[in-house]
Amino acid sequence: MDVGLFDFDLPEERIALRPAEPRDSARLLVVHDDGRLEHALVRDLPGYLRRGDALVLNDTKVIQARLRGLRQREGGPEAKIELLLHRRSGPDSFRAFARPARKLVPGDCLRLGRTLEAVVVERGEAGEVAVRFTLSGAALDAAIAAEGETPLPPYIAGKRAADAQDLVDYQTIYAREAGSVAAPTAGLHFTPELFQRLTEAGVGREAVTLHVGPGTFLQMSVEDTTEHKMHAETALLSPETAARLNGVGGRIVAVGTTSLRTLESAAAPDGVIGPYTGDTDIFITPGYRFRTAEVLLTNFHLPRSTLFMLVSAFCGVEVMQHAYAEAIRLGYRFYSYGDACLLFRRP
Repeated sequence: MDVGLFDFDLPEERIALRPAEPRDSARLLVVHDDGRLEHALVRDLPGYLRRGDALVLNDTKVIQARLRGLRQREGGPEAKIELLLHRRSGPDSFRAFARPARKLVPGDCLRLGRTLEAVVVERGEAGEVAVRFTLSGAALDAAIAAEGETPLPPYIAGKRAADAQDLVDYQTIYAREAGSVAAPTAGLHFTPELFQRLTEAGVGREAVTLHVGPGTFLQMSVEDTTEHKMHAETALLSPETAARLNGVGGRIVAVGTTSLRTLESAAAPDGVIGPYTGDTDIFITPGYRFRTAEVLLTNFHLPRSTLFMLVSAFCGVEVMQHAYAEAIRLGYRFYSYGDACLLFRRP
């Protein structure tokens, strides 16, 4: 498909730099399965769901993945360097994107903050490097948490630096499994009070894990979707969760595109959900036949992005282009800290 079908103009002032407070006061654009639009707030979510429905949440936890420091090379000058850790490859090793990557070669030593040291093992394409730290396991995790910064998306980081408030804001209240460099942003809207009201309404909750990589922010560099290769991300859906989801009496409601991609990766052609452990690079575009969720809660996505293609597959390209145009016209806030959409899958 032509990537241009998924383009749209977004005024810069529509990009949210801070979340709504409280979280569930964010606006909610409801897109019904017939294309009808309705305007609400996230705290109104229980009124759009039914007893027996089940939310599927991504319980990944964002790590302090942005590290700054110095390259140290024998016989050469020091150079400032920045790493964005994006994929763990071992107890003491990560794949990372480096800036500027041209200053790094295998064997370079990196001092990152006060306590972290690493060596460059390999230099890949598009600024990627493999690094091995002198610490390992839990000790390395603790040092990254102490020395690193919240890896805000580029459309926020380009406007302001991460701060202490982002440590709270850029994490869901149910985050548990450390490993993401980006938050599953639909989940940022939930509060304990909203969960309580959903429980009282008979809506269940299940958790899957998908560690979100930086590819979620990328616009396509190709003009045809068939030429695009997705970044692989690690996903987990337990046998117990699969069994419960297969027995749900109501609808499966995916909270975020990451939860939906995990569900679809784990589902058989007949819609039966199985356990899943491993990488997924599933790429969903219009024409895809969904097997699992009938409802999707998600934020507003980048133009020409794989995520806007996914929601267009869920509801239809024309429907989503119209919905986004209305959201822009009415002042909805976009992207990670922005407002939300509740999408009912097109029959």
